[in-house]
Amino acid sequence: MNKYLAELVGTFVLVFGGVGSAVLAGSHIGFAGISLAFGLSLLAMVYTIGPISGCHVNPAVTLGVLLAKKINIRDAGMYMVAQVIGAVIASGVILLIANGAPGGYSAPVSGLGADGYGLHSPGSLFAGCWPGR
Repeated sequence: MNKYLAELVGTFVLVFGGVGSAVLAGSHIGFAGISLAFGLSLLAMVYTIGPISGCHVNPAVTLGVLLAKKINIRDAGMYMVAQVIGAVIASGVILLIANGAPGGYSAPVSGLGADGYGLHSPGSLFAGCWPGR
């Protein structure tokens, strides 16, 4: 498997497994379930694509590896492009699944990709802490 495709697939799995569990089942599985989804998704990718690409699956990690001079700039750029594409595809699939839920789904109301503060945080944590929220 091409190392760039491996990063795309790895990032897709991490976003789909982690963010998907939070968006689609967060109220049912709680913080522990969401944490496990992220952790197990990443663990599976470490063993699956780690030998191929190093399993960065995050542009920030790729940047750190680049700054440590463990990869060249071309590979870092291609990894980051692949990671963003994988994340966008996974987000689109999550949105498609969420739209198929009973009653549909409204990203502005439910907060797909919300920052986690105020009304969009679990249990409205930090609500009222920030002006204008």
